Amino acid sequence: MITASQKRKENIAEYLLYMWQIEDIIRANNLDISKIETSVIDKYPDLSDAQRKEMTEWYESLIDMMRREGVEKSGHLQLNKNVIIQLAELHQALLKDPRFPDYTAEFYKALPYIVELRSKAGENKVGEIETCFNALYGMLMMRLSGKEISPATLDAIKQISRFIAILAKDFHLDEADKLFPHDDSAS
Repeated sequence: MITASQKRKENIAEYLLYMWQIEDIIRANNLDISKIETSVIDKYPDLSDAQRKEMTEWYESLIDMMRREGVEKSGHLQLNKNVIIQLAELHQALLKDPRFPDYTAEFYKALPYIVELRSKAGENKVGEIETCFNALYGMLMMRLSGKEISPATLDAIKQISRFIAILAKDFHLDEADKLFPHDDSAS
């Protein structure tokens, strides 16, 4: 919860990947807050009673949302889907705007990998941005489980990471209203 809010402020891509991991941690603990307290919250011995209570309530609210939204077994919470939607909308705006040639160039470098990943998705095709996040999350899971990663996969992830890093940076600039300067002389 503390980590999530910090990541949300600093890097939207890391935030989203972190939240997907939290969803999986909740699932791994069968949406049971007592199991989460034991396997997650108790791992933070320096928490004050107030912080512990706040963290427990945060997990309880996520569990409640997962149940209400029917994502107990798979899928993502609407709050996380909303981040993907915002990123996809910004992505489209950046591609259409000639002031962002570097962004467009990075996207086109990543596009062959995105197309290849989408072709392997079968019936579960998602948009370009979510495809990138699925790839990054898959890499994170492979690393955590100690699986060997091929050089070709590493190359793909490196390019997708570069592209998503630019999108994340632009997202925060856009949130601060610094990405698309307003031309006041036109009014």
